[in-house]
Amino acid sequence: MNYMFLRYPGGKAKAVTLSYDDGCRDDMRLVETLNRHGIKCTFNLVGSSVEREEPLTKEFIRSEILGKGHEIANHGYAHRGQDLLRPIEGIREILDSRLALERAFGGIIRGMAFPDRNVDRFQLPVTYERVRTYLKELDVTYVRTAENETHDFELPEDWLNWAPTVHHGDPKLFDLIDRFLAFDPDQVYRARRTSKIFYLWGHAFEFDHNKNWDLLDAICEKLAGHEDIWYATNGEICDYAAAYRSLVFSADGNTIYNPTLFDLWFAIDGTTYCLRSGETCVVEV
Repeated sequence: MNYMFLRYPGGKAKAVTLSYDDGCRDDMRLVETLNRHGIKCTFNLVGSSVEREEPLTKEFIRSEILGKGHEIANHGYAHRGQDLLRPIEGIREILDSRLALERAFGGIIRGMAFPDRNVDRFQLPVTYERVRTYLKELDVTYVRTAENETHDFELPEDWLNWAPTVHHGDPKLFDLIDRFLAFDPDQVYRARRTSKIFYLWGHAFEFDHNKNWDLLDAICEKLAGHEDIWYATNGEICDYAAAYRSLVFSADGNTIYNPTLFDLWFAIDGTTYCLRSGETCVVEV
């Protein structure tokens, strides 16, 4: 077997996901625009705000966010930066928020976005590795960072330190969108045919503060409606990648077993395969 690469559902090599913070009133306009264009987003909510139903009501979150295929994730109970908290405070900040979200909406909340500050700003004695340890113990599967955009389209090596591609206010935004849309795995060197992801983040209130809601429309019009793109939430992408990493191989690599509940897609030497849940296939190379 030569190189094997993950492909998204349908054999697609590109995915788009959004992540917006704080659960602000302007999320109502944001989600209406995203729904119109068929783009999915993860909304990172503050636990105490959800309990107070300020500024978004539980009914709105339930019907217009969750009910339209978006996702909610943890943004801390009181929106406090993990790098400024003792471990017991950091743990409680995450756990209390998760409990509040799960009580309000059911389901299992495993995703998160760091509030206030990034892991690259951590100061001793608080370190990222220390925080990462209790994130894992709290069953957090991914955490989005902020203000350390990658300007690339690769899946993260560390899902608990997932840096987005770009903020919506970045002057390079549309150049990056054009580069992403132009990517064709069949036209690049065979060792570089990894699947790509365009990951946009921000706060909906920024569009209102800057009076540039037309920017959101322009972003959606560029990104939406492409048949070669999977539009997914952060959690959907994380779960799919985790399932892909669970594939089981024979010693020579030619027999592949899918023990997961997902139908998984991958490409080998330019040929795309779909391995159904519970199936085994033999790849002739």
